[in-house]
Amino acid sequence: MLAIEWLDEGDFLYSQGKYAEANQAYDEAIRLDPGYVNAWNNKGAALAGLGRHIEAIQACDEAIRLDPEFARPWNNKGFALRNLGKHIEAILAYNEAIRLDPEYTRAWYNKGNAFEALGRTSDANTAYARAKELELSR
Repeated sequence: MLAIEWLDEGDFLYSQGKYAEANQAYDEAIRLDPGYVNAWNNKGAALAGLGRHIEAIQACDEAIRLDPEFARPWNNKGFALRNLGKHIEAILAYNEAIRLDPEYTRAWYNKGNAFEALGRTSDANTAYARAKELELSR
């Protein structure tokens, strides 16, 4: 199979909640194309789904290294950081995702979650309101 086919397989498995199998498919895509930024990003998401947050951050960092202007790995890195209790670092990652893609609804929502975890309700509500505004404008 081609790297893109492994990516598609991984995405399908991920959508089914089969994160371990998705991770294996992303590994195959990366084996065939080590510079495949989407595979690295999606590997990060699969690893986070498995609760392997440190490895998820490493995969996201590789995606960011390969394409610093790609917003999604910043969001996924933020998700993993938040799950490690590193809420301020998560907010910084979400901010970078939003800087790169100001209409990235999921990053705004996740930023709200991180603010909420810090007890910063006003900031959380601002982020949630922006996420809702973006969602309704679609």
